[in-house]
Amino acid sequence: MVSNGRRVVVTGIGMVTPVGLDVESSWEAIREGRGGVGPITLFEAGTFATRIAAEVKGFDLSRDLGAAAERWSRHSRSTRFALAAASQALRGSGLLDGPAFDPTSLGVYLGAGEGQANFPRFVELIGKSSVGGRVDTGRFTSQGTSVLEPLHETEQEPGSPAGHLAAAFGATGPNMSCLTACSASAQAIGEAADLIRDGAAEAMLAGGVHSMIHPFGLTGFILLTAMSRRNDDPAHASRPFDRDRDGFVLGEGAGMLVLESLDHARARGAEILGEVAGQASTADAFRLTDSHDEGRGAVASMQNALNDAGLNPEDVDYVNAHGTSTKVNDSVETLALKHALGDHARRIPVSSTKSMTGHLIAAGGAVEAIIGLLAIRDGVVPPTINLEEPDDDCDLDYVPKAARDRALDVVMSNSFGFGGQNTTLVMRRFRG
Repeated sequence: MVSNGRRVVVTGIGMVTPVGLDVESSWEAIREGRGGVGPITLFEAGTFATRIAAEVKGFDLSRDLGAAAERWSRHSRSTRFALAAASQALRGSGLLDGPAFDPTSLGVYLGAGEGQANFPRFVELIGKSSVGGRVDTGRFTSQGTSVLEPLHETEQEPGSPAGHLAAAFGATGPNMSCLTACSASAQAIGEAADLIRDGAAEAMLAGGVHSMIHPFGLTGFILLTAMSRRNDDPAHASRPFDRDRDGFVLGEGAGMLVLESLDHARARGAEILGEVAGQASTADAFRLTDSHDEGRGAVASMQNALNDAGLNPEDVDYVNAHGTSTKVNDSVETLALKHALGDHARRIPVSSTKSMTGHLIAAGGAVEAIIGLLAIRDGVVPPTINLEEPDDDCDLDYVPKAARDRALDVVMSNSFGFGGQNTTLVMRRFRG
């Protein structure tokens, strides 16, 4: 049903992506169709079936935190990405600047994955625990206390980044974290908006962070046969909706939004960047890795989000698709869009920015929600690069190769995850 709660607006955004270290550099690359996929450099991947990824390059936390970055130097890549994106968003919002700032009114809600594993230490531990070629569990336990580092182990907890952000920025309001695979950060934004609607918080730092570009992360997706093996041509490996797509490309990064009740934002004279008009989450209740054949969860997610926003399909001007570049996802999402939006699905642009950023897993939904807001701001529909020849099942307007100028008021952003998790956000131009 349509929410009767308070209106929720966006007053700050920040992101760290494989195509840029902040919002404007990332958005410029996306508008220009520049991708961030290349050979893996974070570890030696020469023996892996997939040896490419979309890495964040040239990252330095001091760029956003200054001297305070030293405190976080030994924390995980995910934590440092989260801190950078959050700092950008909060600085842009001006929320912490006023003397009347109440830390109890600010909460944190992240969709976050596990921290980046210290693979060399794990290999060392296995070596010291092995007897006659087999791992002795007793030795594993006893050696673990001397080989593994407590800080690195606590960074594996998906809830750690949310706690770190609260400590870094003095947010003593609600603190939450979810890990619903690839829909996690979109779900975090939607549920953070609901907390504000319901009066449980005045402001929320919401978004996501993830880096799975490590041996464990890569191995898992290779075993699921979900990743592209276009190792000799990484720039063209992520190709959503294309007939020759062979899987997604793993990415990393963070996206953060400052959400506020409209009254709170107005009271402090904040610049309003857009509005979270509606959101919904559903489950396929089908299989772990495959979407339902008819996209029933995705259809319900889109329809429920529009209903929550009090909008009709005809009100949607652009869809930022989940668009992973896997055979099943792209075909089923296309079918779901037709069911959810009817004939209107053929009249509006639909694109996948994962063609440039790769798949940021738990962070993807937040980054793509920000992209939706920027598309509204600038009247630019980002492209789906590498789309040479659409698959027969993928017959919508996917904005191939180049961005397109178009006035936008309402953007829908889809995030569909392993396990049948679905979240749709509806972002709208703010009109007082």
